Amino acid sequence: MSSPAAHLLDAFDRQVGWCEAGASPFSARVLALSRRWLDTEPEALAALATVDRDPLAAAVSLRWLGGLHHLALLGRKPWAELWPPAADTADDATLTAAIALAWQREQPHLRAALSRPPQTNEVMRSAALLPGLLHVAATLRRPLHLAEIGSSAGLNLWCDHYRHEAGSPDGGTWAWGDAAAALTLRPDWRGPPPPTDAPLAIARRAGCDAAPLDLSLPGEDLRLASFVWADQRERLARLRAAIAVVRPLRSGQSGRSRSGAVQARQAVDFVREQLAARHAGEAFVLMHSVVWQYIAAEEQEAITARMHAAAAQATAASPLAWLRFEPPRPDLRVALRCTLWPGGVDALLAEAHPHGAWVHWQGPAAGTGAATVAASPA
Repeated sequence: MSSPAAHLLDAFDRQVGWCEAGASPFSARVLALSRRWLDTEPEALAALATVDRDPLAAAVSLRWLGGLHHLALLGRKPWAELWPPAADTADDATLTAAIALAWQREQPHLRAALSRPPQTNEVMRSAALLPGLLHVAATLRRPLHLAEIGSSAGLNLWCDHYRHEAGSPDGGTWAWGDAAAALTLRPDWRGPPPPTDAPLAIARRAGCDAAPLDLSLPGEDLRLASFVWADQRERLARLRAAIAVVRPLRSGQSGRSRSGAVQARQAVDFVREQLAARHAGEAFVLMHSVVWQYIAAEEQEAITARMHAAAAQATAASPLAWLRFEPPRPDLRVALRCTLWPGGVDALLAEAHPHGAWVHWQGPAAGTGAATVAASPA
C-alpha cells in the first residue's frame, strides 16, 4: 500500500501535467520544483501529506500553489519579483530557493492556505452555467429560485449579469445579455446555440460555502486571485472585472436590495433551508460547479436524498432543477448535467473545459422548443 507521502507526490505529478495541458507553464514549473523540493524535505512533505487523505481530490497541490501566489500578490519579497506579471523567467535554482524560503519564513501563511480548499470561483464557468439556466428557463417557464452550493465569493451566482458572446470554429455565434455589461465572456463554442430566447428571470438567489470569501473585506480579492494561475493574465483580468460587477450587486449599491449573499453554511443545511423556503410558482434550481468532490460522501448522500424527497412533491407549477458542472472524475473534462422534476429527466447539456474556455453544447438549441419535464423518471 502506498504511503500518504507517495500519494501526495503522485498528486503533485498529476497536477503538473494538468497545468501543462491547461496552458500554465509557470504553474507547472512551480509545482514540479515544489515536488522535487518536498522529496528532500521530510518535515514539509509530512505536513502536506497529512492535509487530506485524498490529496488529489482535495487539490492539496493547488492549495500550495495558491499560497505561494498569494505571497506574490501581497507584494512580499522575493516572491513578488519572481512571479508573473513582474517576472516569469527566473531560473530553477532561484525559484526553488524561493519555495524553500517560503516554508522557512512564511510557514503560518502556507499552513493557513493548506487548511482551505481552493476558492477558484472561475468566472468563465458562467459561460456554461448561464446556458444551463437558459435551458431550465426554456423548459420550466417559471421564475427561478437559484441556490448555489460551493459559491466561494458568489461570482457565478450572478452569471446573468455578464454579457455572453460565443463564437465557434465553424463561424456560428450567439450572444446574450446587456451589451454594456462591464464583463463579457467569450468562450470557444461548439455545437448549436443554447435557447437564448428563454424567459430567464431569477426571482431569488442565495449561495453558501464552507468558507466563503466576502469581497467587502480588505484583501479578500487578493486571496481569491491567488487561486488563478499566475501566468494566465486574461483569467486574472476577468476575475477583477467580475468582482467589480458583483460587489455593488451584493451590497445594494446598484440600487437593488441586498441579495445573493454567500452564507457560511454546510451545503446540506443550506439545501434543506432553501428547499423549505420555496415559493409556489417558482422553479427551484440547485446549482454547483467543480465543488462536489470537496463535499464528503455522507453529505453528498444527504443532499441527494433531500433533493429527491423534494422532487417527489414537485409539480408543473412548482418544479425543481439540479444543474451541476462537475468532472465525472478528477482527470476528465467537465460535464454540465441537468435533472428536471417532475419527471426526473436527466440530460447531458454540455462538455466543457474545466475553466470554461470552450463549451461543447449538446442540449436543445435555440428555437427548438422546450423539452417536456415528464418524459421518464430518473
